[in-house]
Amino acid sequence: MTVQIVEQTVTVPEGVNLTLNGHKVAVTGTNGAIEYDFGHAGMNLNYQESSLRVWVENPRRKQAALVKTIASHVSNMIKGVTEGFTYRLKIVFIHFPMTINVQKEKVIINNFIGEQAPRVAKIRGQVEIRQDGDDLIVTGADINHVAQTAANIQESTKIKNKDLRKFLDGIYVYQKE
Repeated sequence: MTVQIVEQTVTVPEGVNLTLNGHKVAVTGTNGAIEYDFGHAGMNLNYQESSLRVWVENPRRKQAALVKTIASHVSNMIKGVTEGFTYRLKIVFIHFPMTINVQKEKVIINNFIGEQAPRVAKIRGQVEIRQDGDDLIVTGADINHVAQTAANIQESTKIKNKDLRKFLDGIYVYQKE
């Protein structure tokens, strides 16, 4: 009987420190530190000479697909601690001017379509949000937290029970870096 091995390697560049403790991968760099636990996947992880090897022996179809997924997560972690991720959102209003207040763990959107109650979007993780004119700029080291925060902001301004061709107000993601 032959043994089939599905494997993927991720190279760690200079200036990035990767530590492997069981199935926990921690990456530190100039933009911060990110840690994930990949114990749920049942993969074998091995870190030697600035490269992380992810492999599985005799995999089923979903296990084989998870090898590339975990390798992509680790490469996104490395990219996040070196360069960071940025999502740009455009603030669009035609009917009523809305105001945005960024607090510690939430974004408060006031006067959206003339509503009295403010709309609230949750900020996940270590994400920084700043307003530049009619743009919101969401930056951070963890792509999952940056993308989820941008999605929370966009989803909080979703218009219901109105004609979407006429009511174009909202906050929309227009660029991912």
